[in-house]
Amino acid sequence: MAPSHVLVPLDGSPLADEAFGQALELFDCQVTVLNVVTPIDAAMSEGGILAPGEDRRENARDRADRVVERARAQATEADRTIETAVVTGDPAEAILGYVAANDVDHVVMGGHGGERSDISRRLLGTVATSVVGEAPVSVTVVR
Repeated sequence: MAPSHVLVPLDGSPLADEAFGQALELFDCQVTVLNVVTPIDAAMSEGGILAPGEDRRENARDRADRVVERARAQATEADRTIETAVVTGDPAEAILGYVAANDVDHVVMGGHGGERSDISRRLLGTVATSVVGEAPVSVTVVR
């Protein structure tokens, strides 16, 4: 059965952008782009590793807005209309929460490999692995 609402989490990475392009091509239904702003521990800014809290939040929000606007422009070029959302939290939890709260029936997302020893995390990435393992809907991972 074809989905009626596809969620595409975008983080600005090439694989996420590829997933978005594929979702627009493959699914003729509502597509929602979700960007998750991840809060960073305050101790990192106190240690001089990151900018102070308010500047960091503003920069993260500006980046999220740019990611979403780029997706809107890409959708317009493809003669499509999309919904957009920006939330704050842990990426996997935020994606799963959005799925549960918004009648999403398919997720299309980029997968990111890493230097982890667990094979599934190396193949998909930690966020994608969590979403695939816990989502109550179909998940397509683009690599």
